[in-house]
Amino acid sequence: MGVIWAPLRPKSQERCRIFPGFQTVTSTRVRFGPFVLDTGRRQLLRDHDAIHLTPKAFHLLTRLVEASPVAISKDDLQELLWPSTFVDEANLSVLIAELRAALGDDARHPRYIRTVHGFGYAFASEVAPEPTPRTSAVRSDWWLISEKDQFRLETGEMIVGRKPGAAIWIDNGSVSRRHARVMVEPTGVTLEDLGSKNGTWVDGARANGVMRLRDGTEVRFGSVVLFVRQMTAPASTETVGPVT
Repeated sequence: MGVIWAPLRPKSQERCRIFPGFQTVTSTRVRFGPFVLDTGRRQLLRDHDAIHLTPKAFHLLTRLVEASPVAISKDDLQELLWPSTFVDEANLSVLIAELRAALGDDARHPRYIRTVHGFGYAFASEVAPEPTPRTSAVRSDWWLISEKDQFRLETGEMIVGRKPGAAIWIDNGSVSRRHARVMVEPTGVTLEDLGSKNGTWVDGARANGVMRLRDGTEVRFGSVVLFVRQMTAPASTETVGPVT
């Protein structure tokens, strides 16, 4: 029996005030081998340790696992990752290589990412539901969002930049490779520009020093505008197993 996947943007969830198209994310956790994929927290874990993936690589892995064991064509994957944009097929190969490196996979003897020659890729491992860890009854999550991007802010330091590997990776020419630093602490969220070429702006004012962010704050990195959102929601329902 396959995993029952929760939609990433469930229709029943309350929508945010700023962007009508943005909705809270239902977390789906699945296990394959020693790995856990958590779509709500946008994390790939191995033995409770987070493995870094670029946003597009995480999106690709999620789609492959979701479709498992069905293969997905290269054309469909490219449309998913670069909608309405022509990109060289090599870009998809680079993301596949990133996933294989993160998973310790071998292209010639794959355990996770299988190449379907002349067609596309498929996820090769068995996938099983993973129970959600117990949390407090109420959880407060911080996000940076726009109409097309959603970045969940994790506790600690997160670097914003154009450099692949940045915790908040923004692929835009106006964004510096190491543009700004976001700090998430129990007391709240702060932002500091890292000497970026085009500046960081908070509610229309150029960031100077450490700036405290609040729910609804507009933040601009170069020409890219995002909004800070704090969403408090009940803890996720525990997974009880596959539906039979």
